Amino acid sequence: MHRFILCLVTALCLSCLAAPAAGEKGARGPLVGQLLVASPSIGDPHFAGTVILMVEQSPSGALGIAINRPLGDQSAASVLDAIGIHDKKASGTIRLYAGGPVEPQLGFILHSPDYKTADTQMLGNGIALTTTPEIIHDIARKKGPQQTLVAFGYVGWGPGQLDAEITRHDWANAPADAKLVFVTERGEVWRIAWGRRMVAL
Repeated sequence: MHRFILCLVTALCLSCLAAPAAGEKGARGPLVGQLLVASPSIGDPHFAGTVILMVEQSPSGALGIAINRPLGDQSAASVLDAIGIHDKKASGTIRLYAGGPVEPQLGFILHSPDYKTADTQMLGNGIALTTTPEIIHDIARKKGPQQTLVAFGYVGWGPGQLDAEITRHDWANAPADAKLVFVTERGEVWRIAWGRRMVAL
């Protein structure tokens, strides 16, 4: 597992945390900022028990980040080294998450809105998204956001695909909040999110 994490961190250097163009950038569909919660009867075992924070939705597709798939902890210094930043003052560790199976070399940082750059997308409910390498440096220097979730990869849907999956009850949507995204013990996230699910979109 440790070696797998190191491989992911090294991939960060290649991606430079660049976000994919899954839809119109910053698209604000009705699900953006909400959670998708996998149904207990979801047909795809790869997504069983998964909770996804939606960050883009448009007619051309949708994109979300899984928030309850931790991979493990890595030193902040090694993460910085992987993206070509060498800082002797870097300290602490960063917990890494599997954000989804699509393009796992891409990095996404969900965080509290006390930190903002020109690239930051505010998702609401005390949650923001930044995809530039500078945020990792700031986290390592204790100048970053108070709350963070660093994920690799994403879950993506093509035109009409997500609607079809929701129609067959693979997913339910639920309101998101910062505590559930950043604080709640990961083993409890699905149970709490499923309990908050809405009957219909």
